[in-house]
Amino acid sequence: MAKRFVIIGGGPAGNTAATYAARFGAEVTMIEKDLVGGAAHLRDCIPSKAMIATGGALGTINDAQRMGLTDVSATLDFDALRYRIDTIGKRLERSTTTLLESQGVTLLKGSGRMVGPHQVVAETANGPVEIDADVVLIATGSRPRIPEWAHVDGERMLTTRDAYPPATLPEHLIVIGSGVTGVEFVHMFKSFGSEVTLIVSRQQVLPLKDPEVAAALEADFLARGVHLLKGAKALSGTVSSDGVTIECTDGRVVRGSHALLAIGSLPNTDNLGLIEVGVELVDGYVKINHNCQSSLQHVYAAGDVSGKLPLSSVASLQGRKIAEHAMGLHVGPHRHIDYEKAASAIFTEPEIADVGLAEADAFAMGRKIRVTKVPFSANAKALIEDDSRGFVKIISDPATGVVLGGSIVGRHAAELIAVLALAVSAGLRVTDLHESLFVHPSMSEALTDAAE
Repeated sequence: MAKRFVIIGGGPAGNTAATYAARFGAEVTMIEKDLVGGAAHLRDCIPSKAMIATGGALGTINDAQRMGLTDVSATLDFDALRYRIDTIGKRLERSTTTLLESQGVTLLKGSGRMVGPHQVVAETANGPVEIDADVVLIATGSRPRIPEWAHVDGERMLTTRDAYPPATLPEHLIVIGSGVTGVEFVHMFKSFGSEVTLIVSRQQVLPLKDPEVAAALEADFLARGVHLLKGAKALSGTVSSDGVTIECTDGRVVRGSHALLAIGSLPNTDNLGLIEVGVELVDGYVKINHNCQSSLQHVYAAGDVSGKLPLSSVASLQGRKIAEHAMGLHVGPHRHIDYEKAASAIFTEPEIADVGLAEADAFAMGRKIRVTKVPFSANAKALIEDDSRGFVKIISDPATGVVLGGSIVGRHAAELIAVLALAVSAGLRVTDLHESLFVHPSMSEALTDAAE
């Protein structure tokens, strides 16, 4: 008899686990109340990157004279942008659905919850469907965090999911939150021509990132006319017919046409019956072990609800590892997920990407490291593309030369970081990078130069 594998949530973690478990012979049922492919993925991640790409194209065209072109210009068509975003989302949802159906996965549209250790109920439009499960995966994602003072109306006071794109282009957008999501919105709407103010609760944007990386982004923001309110924490917000007023704890007041909340997310673990069946939660997240198992060994959790890195790449890998473990493929030694070696990127301009050990963290723990840095101003391809901002920084062990981490600021950083991510995961040495023959001219040559 096939193992009955029930998944609540159809985002990157859920659909990856479903396809792998089905290939391994499981009888898979997936319950998704919204979008197959994941609401956070298709209504946050993908739309934001599509809008950033449009803003980048707009900037490139309007700056074309620097590339020797004349009489070239472009204007933003918000309706066309909205259609483009909608089309991309539908194509991705359709391709994911087609893949799942081709693997024999049963898709149920509705809300799922556990009603017993091995029983799941899906509330569908046609009534409840009861399912017996040998394995359950909770992959229900997250939702934007909204403070009590924020009166979100979806028109003037926005969450991230109201802004892809908003009904009208903000004349003056106030972004509350200077983490990854916040700075991406600053870049996005500034590239569209909006006036932007960023409320920064600490003394640097991207407080969890390398200070040198954050400083590079701050310098670019200031050069583009972004207003930075450092050391300010939003205390209250007032919405009127023609704008928004945000008051900060230090007494400063900012007025704009729109305000956008980018202050984190909350796990979607409510109303799933988890506590009732014995699944332990910590601050709303499912507590998991190295195999992504909860306190009930046959109940797994992945993606945002697992409390690990909120990245689609991490969620997908968790999904595959869960399918392998649940289906008995991990009977011998195998590699567990090392979350500290996950690469991440921020799609601002310039782009930012990092992986592994950060310089500041190494100093904080008293670890000896070797830091090498090369600016893109010395890179031929960067000069050819008329964008020499940023640098490559590599962190290595001074005794062995093993690559421990790195940061990249500059054009195509999200692509270039893959080389350092592989080096960190595989335990490569800086000499392995330095002796590799990369394409010339290319941005990647900065990696070999930094490894010298």
